[in-house]
Amino acid sequence: MRRVIAPVIALGAAIGAVALLRARSTATRARADLYFEDGSMLSLEADAPELDPIVVAARRIAGVPA
Repeated sequence: MRRVIAPVIALGAAIGAVALLRARSTATRARADLYFEDGSMLSLEADAPELDPIVVAARRIAGVPA
């Protein structure tokens, strides 16, 4: 039984670490989701040139340094 528990715990820890790293990497990238009155949505990723002025304005409003 002990031979089974240790690998399962190690595998769970590894999966948790990978999930944490993915969450952190996606949380730091700037992105904007624009919702329109007709129900449609446009998502601008970090490399979209249209995103720059939106991020600057959002950070100014939030009081976060650029």
